[in-house]
Amino acid sequence: MINEKKVLAIIPARGGSKGVPGKNIHNLAGKPLIAWTIEEANKSVYIDLVIVSSDDEAIIQAAVEYGGNVPFIRPASLAQDDTSGISPILHAIEQIPGYDYVVLLQPTSPLRNYNDIDSCIELFVASAATAAVSVTEQEKSPYWMFQLNEENRMKPVMGEAIAVPRQDLPKVYSLNGAVYVSSVEQLKETESFLTEETVAYVMPHERSIDIDTLTDFRLCEILIESSASKTIANR
Repeated sequence: MINEKKVLAIIPARGGSKGVPGKNIHNLAGKPLIAWTIEEANKSVYIDLVIVSSDDEAIIQAAVEYGGNVPFIRPASLAQDDTSGISPILHAIEQIPGYDYVVLLQPTSPLRNYNDIDSCIELFVASAATAAVSVTEQEKSPYWMFQLNEENRMKPVMGEAIAVPRQDLPKVYSLNGAVYVSSVEQLKETESFLTEETVAYVMPHERSIDIDTLTDFRLCEILIESSASKTIANR
């Protein structure tokens, strides 16, 4: 709870991943991928309830084992490849009424920690915004990006290419998929965390990996191992 407002966290985790089969329960440094998000969400100062929305029995069993609540089974119609990302969230808040704020935590962002979650919630409340989302700064500027036509001729994405040093270009940010916060009322109305009034919570690259491939899993494991080694060295 924050400012007398109740906070619901939703972790959507469907079965049927194509890129990495069983991705949400694939082992990451000794425990299922989804466990990393459940455990950090449960450490939050502000979240009153953490639930997992899934259609998959194996995911549900893993979620319960690692401290997640699974109050309902997601309908198969909301677990298809073409299901919009917001649909399971809207379904979940209808199933679990009585909350003022909703936090979306995707299990594919295992390196996001509870401080990121709580800081994003705090930013949302302090800004009186419609929503807050986590982002990370991009090293490659869109001013240096191109589209290719059928003849492989290059067309600058931004309308023109700018030949200036990287540090002189505007900073650009992208969604990292780690934390999304909104009021329940606003989300029902707009069906999106992204509006003109959304504010951004900036996260570092090392906590912004969004897992989609086995290579991403390995990169996360390297970062986890490195962090553990630093912790031991500093004792």
